[in-house]
Amino acid sequence: MSLDLEASARALIRTDNFIGGQWLASQSGERFAVTDPATGRTLAEVAQSGAADARAAADAASRAFPAWRATLPKERAAILRRWHAAIVANEAALGALISLEQGKPLAEARGEVAYGASYVAWFADEATRIYGDVIPTQQRGKRMSTVKEPVGVVAAITPWNFPLAMIARKIAPALAAGCTVVAKPAEDTPLTALALVQLAHDAGVPPGVLNLVTASREATPHTVDAWLADSRVRKITFTGSTQVGKHLARESAGTLKKLSLELGGNAPFIVFDDADLDAAVEGLLAAKFRNGGQTCVCPNRVYVQRDVYETFAARLCARVAELRVGPASDPVSQIGPMINARAVDKIARHVDDAVEHGATVLVGGKRLEALGPHYYAPTVLGHASREMALCGEETFGPVVPLFAFDQEDEAVTMANDTPFGLAAYFYSQDLRRIERVSAALEAGIVGINEGALASEAAPFGGVKESGYGREGSRYGLDDYLSIKYLCQGGLA
Repeated sequence: MSLDLEASARALIRTDNFIGGQWLASQSGERFAVTDPATGRTLAEVAQSGAADARAAADAASRAFPAWRATLPKERAAILRRWHAAIVANEAALGALISLEQGKPLAEARGEVAYGASYVAWFADEATRIYGDVIPTQQRGKRMSTVKEPVGVVAAITPWNFPLAMIARKIAPALAAGCTVVAKPAEDTPLTALALVQLAHDAGVPPGVLNLVTASREATPHTVDAWLADSRVRKITFTGSTQVGKHLARESAGTLKKLSLELGGNAPFIVFDDADLDAAVEGLLAAKFRNGGQTCVCPNRVYVQRDVYETFAARLCARVAELRVGPASDPVSQIGPMINARAVDKIARHVDDAVEHGATVLVGGKRLEALGPHYYAPTVLGHASREMALCGEETFGPVVPLFAFDQEDEAVTMANDTPFGLAAYFYSQDLRRIERVSAALEAGIVGINEGALASEAAPFGGVKESGYGREGSRYGLDDYLSIKYLCQGGLA
């Protein structure tokens, strides 16, 4: 990364909370450090928020809601389009900022900026398409109809792995629907979200409509719990772990908030013996190694039919061995550091456990300490089995375990043998098999001969313990709206 590019990223850095259209220090005055995972250096110290700051953000959002919901849809759309234009204009600087605080290679970070911006553009258009219905007359003299209205104040809580895209695809539909927002980004990557809020403010989002507070891992429960207890906050939208999602569901029950939960995944990737193996290898590389395997839709279990197992493994290993690991500052890097030491420790634990249970390390399988404390080699494990921890737990790193299977129904059963159901992938050229397997897989998102699934035009979300609700697409606006039924009598 050039010095000029890093300087442009640093020009976007804000370190205070954004409440009611103003940058404010936390009420405690405390701060916590945001570090570069590649080097460990401190990038900035941001506000350490607590319950009082969360309540102040909710106060601002509640005050702003009546005026914002009353704006015309085309007025909200115009503001979102200006925000989109500002994001696109700052793509290079925002990409550099993502690389600095999250660690992903610069080209991939810039891709995230474009991806996140696409949600803002999409929902700018969707803001003008919030239709109601006229219900066919059931009784003479009565007219029945429905309208859709914004739910109210929305609390958005986002993860560290996509610090721009995840918050953009929550804020954009909320604003499009006429809701106001209080948000808290992940403690590891708040700088991108803070920069995004500044650009939204510059684009004309009125004071109080969008508010954001930051908090460390230890302080986050106090901050979020204030919103859970606040009856004015009518919706929670969260991307993160299933454990935290269940806590949010339990604690929001007291005020019966609307919930959108995009939670953990344990995605299967099935390669049948009639698959195009080269295409399957490339699809797996795209699905698994994006962001170093730190995505919720990464394949965690790769099932390969026994007749093609050795051939597929050899081709995959050859490609994985070529992947280049390094900091985002190196333009040839394809995989950057993991987000923190906890992440690397979990990856190492999973690999060690797999080897203890009979797995063979075909590629990688080690920390890359010469590069820094947070690097782990892209890894392929052969002879994986269900007894291994990585079969039931999300690794969230660049590790591919290969499982062998014989029959189609065996593969589907193993793929579905998980409490999670976010994404699933399979490769086959048999049209009848494609119909059978796509219907049988228990997942909210299915990739058929395709490893790159995400699009602003498609619904993103899971089933089972991967959560509920959908983000993106025309369905993504519904989670921010309530349906009101109107019955007018006396017309006969």
